[in-house]
Amino acid sequence: MAKKTIADIDVAGKTVLMRVDFNVPLDDNLNITDDLRIRMALPSIKSVLDRGGKLILMSHLGRPKSGQDNSKFSLKPAADRLGELLGTPVFFATDTIGEDAQAKAAALKAGETLVLENLRFNDGEKKGDAEFAQKLAAFADAYCNDAFGTCHRTDASMVGVPNAMPGKDKVVGFLVEKEIKFLSDAISAPTRPFVAILGGAKVSDKINVINNLLGICDKVLIGGAMAYTFELAKGGKVGGSLVEADKVDLAKELLAKGGDKLVLPVDTNCGDAFAEDCNKLTVDAGQIPDGYEGLDIGPKTAELYANIIKGAKTVVWNGPMGVSEMPSFAKGTIAVAQAIADTDCISIIGGGDSAAAVKKLGFADKVTHVSTGGGASLEMLEGKKFEAVEILDEK
Repeated sequence: MAKKTIADIDVAGKTVLMRVDFNVPLDDNLNITDDLRIRMALPSIKSVLDRGGKLILMSHLGRPKSGQDNSKFSLKPAADRLGELLGTPVFFATDTIGEDAQAKAAALKAGETLVLENLRFNDGEKKGDAEFAQKLAAFADAYCNDAFGTCHRTDASMVGVPNAMPGKDKVVGFLVEKEIKFLSDAISAPTRPFVAILGGAKVSDKINVINNLLGICDKVLIGGAMAYTFELAKGGKVGGSLVEADKVDLAKELLAKGGDKLVLPVDTNCGDAFAEDCNKLTVDAGQIPDGYEGLDIGPKTAELYANIIKGAKTVVWNGPMGVSEMPSFAKGTIAVAQAIADTDCISIIGGGDSAAAVKKLGFADKVTHVSTGGGASLEMLEGKKFEAVEILDEK
């Protein structure tokens, strides 16, 4: 899936419309609390500006709703932060395809940047509306997708815009190029042993991923609340643990298919309430008493998983091992992160809670790649193709 990148095209004097992921967290005063997503886009942005291109950036932020006051979802704080990071003024349009955006896009000079207002302020974005996409496409001479976090979606800015630009350059940015390389290479040609670690609450969220990885991996380690659905399928006692009773038969099928490839926890850290100050208990897997719920993998499981990870050459991790926001039930997640950091294997950390854990523990520079897209990385691990990437120019 070798796609042309922004570095492969001549941008001098041209206007590049770049889809970025500036969906950054904001506090109540609309201050950005983590600008990682903006900083991750800087290499692609600078590639255009340093070579004399004109740059128009578009992104979504949050989940605005029609007919409501959506001012808290404005991209103005992101535009301001980008200006600080670049050390140059960044223009901001107060609409997306309206008069302000059109005027500022037309006035843009070589080496200048314009950020459009939140794409999702227009209902046409989520609907993949062709007319909305056409108006965005009319701004530019070339299109660049550097928003991996939304690559699994068919929103107007992801699919409609490049489709509305026949004969024009349509490329990936460096961030998307890197994500595709790591995730697709891990799936298509892993260095073995290849170990996947899957956590999180629901088996249903990860059915297709587990199915796909059981056909590729040497071991698939299960953690998080979905482990209790598997335990239920084995006839174990799960107390008041979070389970999907309607997925027990499916869990049985996965257990049969996985055999010794599918590795479940051997013990569990429990609590008598979903709280840090609850009464705590460590029991063997499948032996959770009534009145208690499983909230983390136990110490024996943490050691077992760490030993498997240490023997791996490629590791993919998506999802925490327990309720990692509570210190007492973060030990399993920490043990897995530490084991990955201690190896010299190719390590790919899926987005969301796993990525947050690795960063919080200071291990981000000790892993090979931390994905910026939770949902997108999961779908790539399922083996899915992304239309938003497929339609871009081949090298």
